[in-house]
Amino acid sequence: MIYPTRRAIVLAAAGAPPALIAGLVAPGWWAAAGGWVALVLGLVLVDALIGPARDEVSLILDAPTQLGIAGVGEARIAARFAGARPRRLGLAVETNDRLTASPDRLYLQRGEGTVRLTPVRRGAGEITALWLRWPGPLGLVWKQMRDPVRRPVPVTPNIEAIKAEAVRLFSRQALSGVKAQLDLGDGSDFHALKELTGELDTRAIDWKQSARHMKLLGKEFRAETNHPIVFAIDGGRQMTEPLAGAPRVDLALNAALLTAFVCLKLGDRAAIFGFDSRPRLYTGLVSGASAFERLRRASAAIDYSPEETNYTLGLTELGARLQRRSLLVVFTEFTDQTTAELMIENIGRLVRRHLVLFVVFRDEELEALVAREPVTAEDVTRAVTAQMLLKNREVVIERLRRLGVHIVDAPAGRMGPALLDAYLDLKRRELL
Repeated sequence: MIYPTRRAIVLAAAGAPPALIAGLVAPGWWAAAGGWVALVLGLVLVDALIGPARDEVSLILDAPTQLGIAGVGEARIAARFAGARPRRLGLAVETNDRLTASPDRLYLQRGEGTVRLTPVRRGAGEITALWLRWPGPLGLVWKQMRDPVRRPVPVTPNIEAIKAEAVRLFSRQALSGVKAQLDLGDGSDFHALKELTGELDTRAIDWKQSARHMKLLGKEFRAETNHPIVFAIDGGRQMTEPLAGAPRVDLALNAALLTAFVCLKLGDRAAIFGFDSRPRLYTGLVSGASAFERLRRASAAIDYSPEETNYTLGLTELGARLQRRSLLVVFTEFTDQTTAELMIENIGRLVRRHLVLFVVFRDEELEALVAREPVTAEDVTRAVTAQMLLKNREVVIERLRRLGVHIVDAPAGRMGPALLDAYLDLKRRELL
């Protein structure tokens, strides 16, 4: 795109007063005004032709591969010209609704500049395009180009807060202690032979090896590792509703990533499965602490969907993907009886083969409405309605327990630690 600068407009307008005066003095000089405009247009055309062309410019973008929801990143942009670089370069960064770039317009010094990227909300952030403009040598035209870079910058949950919470709950020494406690205990995986002491159960005596070595030796076992842990996160309409100031799906992701961080440290494998009206994401099982970044990056693909959750399609697809018995951690929200029936039916199919841990976000707002002393008739209506909703939730939770589903019921602010405790308890009890 090429358009005139302010200088060209002022220069063209500057000929109007002299032409008006000349026309009043000598009517034959009216044609001079047209000649002046033609002269300016000619200079503008010359300026457009002699300046750098758009195909002689290349933009180099260095942007973060991902950003945490509470973090700030920087994108560095460099403009390279085949010939001489113009003395003035203006840059604008175009992003989608998950990111903001500041400043809105930036003048590049020596052809380079930095823009600050701030996440707006979690999701698939993207730098969609770079806009660059520069003046011609005469300063009469602007040349502008748009480079559709489409560089993805996923906005993930606040990883620093997740890691800080994990470190707070399990410091490096404590985590090692937990790992040792889980490894060497009442597991089923043979670890080593050890001389019989008061710590070992006499039922663990290996009589054959004891006879060979002429001393009592017992078998030491450790808990099995490499268990598949799948976090199934519902991103449907009900999960986008806020709870304690944040969407439920974001609270679910924070709790899932916190637990995944620990389970990868303890030697298990983890995966994230996202669904709403249909399956949206499956990361596949990953192992090792270094794989946590892959889960974190993939979590940005779970969006805030306005659609109703299809449990039949989503959970059936999840069951078909898993070839081995796994721990399934299900995050969802239910309100009406029809939705609850479909959910129970499909979770019941999963329980036949897998260990299911169902996460319930305790709605403290409803509990507060029930506990509040009514003053008006509207308060009574609200309390009765809230009581009915809580009762329906308890009925659904009890039905899930009867199916053999393990339940985590905790407030939003305590969901991460509560889920982590439940996972460690199942691991200690050798239920995985």
